[in-house]
Order: sequence, then C-alpha cells, then structure tokens
Amino acid sequence: MAPWRLSTRTQAPCGPRPHDRGMLWSDPENEPPDEMRDMQAMLRRAGIVLALAMVLAMFAVGLH
Repeated sequence: MAPWRLSTRTQAPCGPRPHDRGMLWSDPENEPPDEMRDMQAMLRRAGIVLALAMVLAMFAVGLH
C-alpha cells in the first residue's frame, strides 16, 4: 500500500441524505424585500452611468 493513500476514516463525511435535504420549517419566500429591489435597480443605473462616464473620459483623454 502506498503511503499517500488515505484511509476511509480520514475522508470527509458524506453529504446529507436525500430525505434530509428539506428544511424543518416552511421555506422562506423567494422574493427579495422591496428595499433590496430598489437598491439593486439604483446600483444597476449607477453602473451604467459610471460605464458611460468612463467611455466619455477615455474619449476626452484620447482627444488631447
């Protein structure tokens, strides 16, 4: 037996069994709160504005 082989006692434990995968209580809603949705929309708009500002800044630097 090679010295680099691991015994079964040193292996990581197996994952949960299929019947154990459910939660003990009811599953939470899949919808994010309104505040989080508003924040995501605002960050999306800010990302677009920053991307356009970078393109304009690179264009302005290229003109000089």
